[in-house]
Parts: sequence; structure tokens; C-alpha cells
Amino acid sequence: MATEVVMPQMGESIAEGTIVRWIKKVGDKVDRDEPLFEISTDKVDAEIPSPAAGVVSEIRVKEGETVPVNSVVAVIGGAAAPKEAPRPDAGQAPAKTPEAPAAKPAETKAAPQADGSPTASVPPKEQAPAESGGHYHAREDLPPPPRATPSAPSAARPAEKKAAPSAEETIRERSSPLVRKIAREHDVDISQIRGSGIAGRVTKDDILSYLGQGGKAEGREGGKVEGAKVEREGGKVQGTVEGGKVERIEGKAGGVSGAPVPPPPKFAPGESDHVERMSPMRKRIAEHMVVSRRTSAHVHSVFEVNFSRIARIREAKKADFERAGVKVTYLSFIFKAVVDALRAVPIVNASVDGENIVYHKEINIGIAVALDWGLIVPVVKHADEKNLVGISRAVADLANRARSKQLKPEEVAGGTFTITNPGVFGALFGTPIISQPQVAILGVGNVEKRPVVVDDAIAIRPMAYLTLGYDHRVIDGAVADEFMSIIKKTLENWEPSAV
Repeated sequence: MATEVVMPQMGESIAEGTIVRWIKKVGDKVDRDEPLFEISTDKVDAEIPSPAAGVVSEIRVKEGETVPVNSVVAVIGGAAAPKEAPRPDAGQAPAKTPEAPAAKPAETKAAPQADGSPTASVPPKEQAPAESGGHYHAREDLPPPPRATPSAPSAARPAEKKAAPSAEETIRERSSPLVRKIAREHDVDISQIRGSGIAGRVTKDDILSYLGQGGKAEGREGGKVEGAKVEREGGKVQGTVEGGKVERIEGKAGGVSGAPVPPPPKFAPGESDHVERMSPMRKRIAEHMVVSRRTSAHVHSVFEVNFSRIARIREAKKADFERAGVKVTYLSFIFKAVVDALRAVPIVNASVDGENIVYHKEINIGIAVALDWGLIVPVVKHADEKNLVGISRAVADLANRARSKQLKPEEVAGGTFTITNPGVFGALFGTPIISQPQVAILGVGNVEKRPVVVDDAIAIRPMAYLTLGYDHRVIDGAVADEFMSIIKKTLENWEPSAV
């Protein structure tokens, strides 16, 4: 008996996944719970086990393609089957033959475009096949979904009013908080905008461009959006939409009236350049970092910390740590000092929700882990309930499972503060970007011996720079420095009995 393999839902907020790699091929034998394929989602990269034992008789989704959760991606049969190429309609149910009569002709009838040329509409449950990068996105040869217009009630088609949104509309509507805010301010339906972001998501540039198109920027009442603000990264172009075009533009080139917002410059690769598409994880990192820079008012404070006391404690307790089966690093002590500082200065453990500040009771600290294929931030939950050894074990476990792609979605969510350690590669310090919706992040520089002045004499001590990146919307410089001074004092005056 054949068993269908579906794209799993790796968390409540995850709507789709990308097939990164097929571990088994058509015709290969597979045991139950043996890794079958590898996926990438908004949260984690993970290897997915086979739901049954048998032979891979069919693979419906190619590597690099993104499909909604619960889509059938493969079939496991009970006997060996000849190898076959991936289906051209990967990720979809078998299509009907052209001769088969359509159940609802109205749904597949060609609809004319604005220029009068007909274009076949896409049934709600179909997805445009991903192009070489593997993500669903807006097809250049298809118009955006038609906008619903008010009409008189119809007894013949009552179900249409309650029809569930298509997968494409759902993905588009999963935009960033900033995009949704702009849409609310100008009464724009996000589902009517063709997105250029990951999986067709609507980005800030998409919605601002939409607002700047004369005659197309319509609100929910059907009127043109006037007075909409238009700005580009870095303040180079900014202005408002008036009369269907961008007016009152000001920028570095001086005041220019009536000029359209220029698109971002494109790089033309040379003959010797190698071009490859971003991986799903790389795209998500890029999107999240840009959103964070646009959302938070980033400020950074750098403190120098003397690790002499920590170094002596590590050496004295080395045997105890080995018996406990853990490696207690400088980062373990920093992690524990951060927990104490977050208790003392709770605003650093908060988040911003519109005009509200949310103070979190839980202290959940994310620890950035560098991977060969990107960066991921697993979270140590309830970090304030762990001692130094417990913290060391938790960090090591999460880092190891991150590198082996064994993390669960809930293990990379819910962080209230983040620590990143560029010092492991030798960096003296950095200016890290805040992980939204948090309001602060700590960067740890390399601990190295260097000359310092101690009691009016030059001495050699293990020193390191710690950098706090914080959101100046809610954290003032004095508060940030108070937080950092607590960390510095804890590390430089650590009591051996506290280990």
C-alpha cells in the first residue's frame, strides 16, 4: 500500500517549506523514521524522516521548490519501482487532461488584461512553479489576483463570500509588521500587491511602489490613495503621492517635483563572475536584518572587561567541570552575567508593540550559531533557572543540534535577548543588529592577553570588549550603560563559590 509523504508543518506560524535536498531518490529503499529529505522553513532547517518503510516510488517536488504545508511531496510504495524523472507539475495534484470537461467553467475562463489580451486565471489552490531559486513568487506572465468588487447578493453563489483565501494570498499577507502598518494607514489590501520578497511576500519597497503608481493605489473605498508617504533606504528619495504621481520629492540631488521613484540600481555581472541564487536561509537573514535596521533606532555601547578572575576560576574548577561532562567557556560566564543584568534592568528584556512596551517575565536568551550555510539563533528558555553548568550544557546541546539540523521550530522562537560571539573568530568587537522584536543584543569580542594599567603599573591581563546594541526608542544611553556596568562588575568580581 502506498503512503503519501507531505510537507510537515514545523510550527503554527509556518505556511510553507522548501525542499533543500532529497536524501533518497526514486527507487531507493527507505526505513520508517530514516531521513528522507531536508527542508528549510522560516524557522529552521531540518531533516524529515520517512513516515513508513518501503521504496520511494515517486518524488513530486524538486529540490529548491517551495510548497505549502500538507502538500504531497513524495510517495512511498511497498515494492521497488523504476526510476522516473520528477514530475513537471511538482508539488501539485495530477492535472486534468485538456479533454476533460471543467466542473466550473467560470473559474478557468480566460480573463482579459488591461490591454485586452486574455490571460488564463489560476485556480485558488494552484501554485506557480518556482523558478531556479526554489521559492514561489509572483509570475511575470500572470496578473495579480483580481480585486473583489461590491455586488448585489446572489443566491446562486452564496459559498463565494466565505471562500477561504488561496495559499498564494495567505503567503502574501504574511508580511512584516512595518508593511502591515503602512497598509493600515493607507487602507491598502496587501493581498492585491505583487510581492518581490521571500515566497512572494510584500516588502516595504513593494507597498511604497504600489502607493506611487497612479490609478493603481486604491484604498478599500475604491478611491486613490493621496498623501501617501514615499521614502527609500538612506533617505535618498522621499515625498508623498498626490494626484496619482509622486510629488514634493526631496533628496540628496535637491528638490525634484513630479519625478517617479527610481528603482534600486542593479549590478551587471562580468564574464568572469559566478552568479548563484541566495539560499532560503540567506534570503531570510537578509530580509530580517533589513527590517530590523528600519525598525529599531540602533545605538551601540562598548565596554572593556578584565577576565583575569574568570580565567583563574576556570583553571581551578577545570577538574570539576570535566567530571560534570561539560566545557565551561568564557561565554558561559558571560551568559550567566547577562541573566543577572536582565533581572536588574528589565527594560533590556522587553519588546516594543506599537506604542506599548512589553516587559517579559521569562528570560529566554538566544545564542547565535554560525553554520557553513548561514546563521541561526536557538534559544535557551528560562535561562534564569539554570546554573553555570546547566547553561553550558544547554548552549552546547543547541549548538550541536543546530549544526546537525536537528532543531525544532520552538527552539528558535520566543527569545527575549540575544548574545552573539564574533570573538570566536578573532574579532575584537562588532556592532550587531538587533533580532526583532527584541530591543537589545550583546556582542562578545575575543578574550586575549594585552597590556593594561593596573595600580599605576603596566600588566598583562586577558581582556575583551563587550558591545551592547540597543533600541534607542525605549532604552536610553544611561540605562544601557547601567546594564553593561552590571555585567562588567559581575565578571570582574566573580565569587568562586557562585560556580
